[in-house]
Amino acid sequence: MPDELLLTAAEAGRLIAARELSSVELTRACLERMRTVEGDVHAFVRVTDDLALSQAAEIDRRMAAGENLGPLAGVPIALKDILCTRGVPTTCCSRILENYVPPYDATVIQRLKQAGLVFLGKTNMDEFAMGSSTENSAFGPTHNPWDLARVPGGSSGGSAAALAALEAPLAIGTDTGGSIRQPAAFCGVTGLKPTYGRVSRYGLVAFASSLDQIGPMARDVRDCALLLQVLAGHDPLDSTSIAAAVPDYAAVLEDSVKDLRVGVPTEFFEYRGSRVSGEVEDAVRAAARVFEGLGAACDEVSTPHLQYVIPVYYIIAPAEASSNLARYDGVAYGHRTPRGAADVIELYEETREEGFGPEVKRRIMLGTYALSAGYYDAYYLKASQVRTLIRRDFEKAFENHDLLVAPVTPSLPFRLGEKTDDPVQMYISDVCTIAANMAGLPAISIPAGYADGLPIGLQIIGKPLDEATVLRAAYAFQQAADFHRLAPLDAPGRDGVRAVVAWERRGQR
Repeated sequence: MPDELLLTAAEAGRLIAARELSSVELTRACLERMRTVEGDVHAFVRVTDDLALSQAAEIDRRMAAGENLGPLAGVPIALKDILCTRGVPTTCCSRILENYVPPYDATVIQRLKQAGLVFLGKTNMDEFAMGSSTENSAFGPTHNPWDLARVPGGSSGGSAAALAALEAPLAIGTDTGGSIRQPAAFCGVTGLKPTYGRVSRYGLVAFASSLDQIGPMARDVRDCALLLQVLAGHDPLDSTSIAAAVPDYAAVLEDSVKDLRVGVPTEFFEYRGSRVSGEVEDAVRAAARVFEGLGAACDEVSTPHLQYVIPVYYIIAPAEASSNLARYDGVAYGHRTPRGAADVIELYEETREEGFGPEVKRRIMLGTYALSAGYYDAYYLKASQVRTLIRRDFEKAFENHDLLVAPVTPSLPFRLGEKTDDPVQMYISDVCTIAANMAGLPAISIPAGYADGLPIGLQIIGKPLDEATVLRAAYAFQQAADFHRLAPLDAPGRDGVRAVVAWERRGQR
C-alpha cells in the first residue's frame, strides 16, 4: 500500500504545495485503494475517476505556476450523496432520485472547488439520511472496515468507512440526529457537527430542515479544523445561515485547555433504565480523567430532559421530512412509475411506492400523522415545546461549563441485520447524539478507545458557534491519547478478522 494513503490531509497538502507529492499521484493512490477494498466495504455509490484526475491535474498545473491555493488544495475528498453536485448524479441513495443530475452546485461544493479539493465520488448513505447504519441505502449496505460483519453507522456511513479504509483523507457528512458523529464513532474517525447555521445548507437535499447540518469528517482533529474553515461562513442563499465571523480554527488548536470547565452529563449514560455498555462508559470516564490530567476542571452535570429526545426527535424530524419529501412526485424530475396511471393521484402513489424504501415510507407516515388535523397540537406542537426544554437544559449546563463530554453511541458497532427488524432499537442507537441537533450545538466525535478490536467514540459538545473550543479540546485529547492513530490496514475477511496498523509509519516519509 502506498505511503501516501497514510498521510493526513494537512500533511498531504503541505507536500503538494512543496511539490514533493503531486495531487495526481495522491488521487491515483486513492482510486487504486478504492479498487482494492470497495468490493468488501462499499463506501461509494459512484466513483468520479475522470473528474478527480482532471481536478488534480489542474491543481498541479496551478501549483507549478506558483499559485498559493490554500492548505487543502489537491487533497482528495469523498462527498456524501446528498449534496447537489453539478453534472454528477446525486441520488440520496434512493430509487426515486436514481437518475437525478443536479444543474447546480451546493454552496459547500462551490467552496470545496474554490479551495482546490479533488472529488473522488459520492459515498453511500441511508436513504435520504434516514437511518443509523447505512443499511437503508437503495444500493446496498456499507460494511465497517474494522469488521465487515458490522455496520459503519449512519447515515454518513459511507463517508466514515471511506476514511477508515484509507480510501480518502477527507470526507463530507451531514448530521440531522447524529449522522456524522455516530458513524465517526463506529469507524474510529473524527467527525464534527457544526452549530446549526454555521455551514450553508443551500444545495443539501433536505431531510429535516430545522435539524440538518453539513460538517467535516477526517482522520484527526487538525484535518477537521482545516476542512471546517473551507465550509463555514454566511451564505445569503440559505435563510438559516448565520452571519457571524469565522475564526481561524487551526490557529487555536494548540492553545492550552487548563482554563476549561468540562461537564459530564449523567443522563447520557442511561436512557429509561437502559445503560450504555460498560466499554463505552469506561472510555468516556477515562477521557474525562485525561482532561483533568491536562488541567481542565471536570464535574457532573444534569440535562434532565434528555429522556425525551427519542420521542421528540421522531415527531419533529418525520414531520419535517413529510413536508420536504412531498416534492418527489414523478412530475418534474426523478423516478416516475412506468406503469400507466389513471390520474395524477395514482401517478403520485405509484411513483412514491416504487421510489421510496421502507424506512422513508415509515417516517413520511409518522410525520404526516403528527401534522394532521386534530393531532398537530398533541404531537408536533408538544414536541416543539419539549425541544425548548432540552435546549434550556444545555443553556443551564453551559452557565458553569465550557464543554460537555459524553458518549457518542450507547454500544459498540452492531452487526449488519441485527436491528433492521426492530426500528425502535435502531432509533435508540442515536440517543446520545440527537440532543445536540435539538439545541443546534456544535459537537464532535473522536476516537477514545477500543473494545474487542472495535472503536469507541467520545463526544465533545460546545456552546453555540464555539467550534473553536470544541476543536481545541478534541485536539488536546488526541495529543494525549493516540487512539486516532489506529486504522484497519486491509479490508478484513467476511469472518470479521481484523488487521490493524499504527499510523506512526507516516513519519517514515
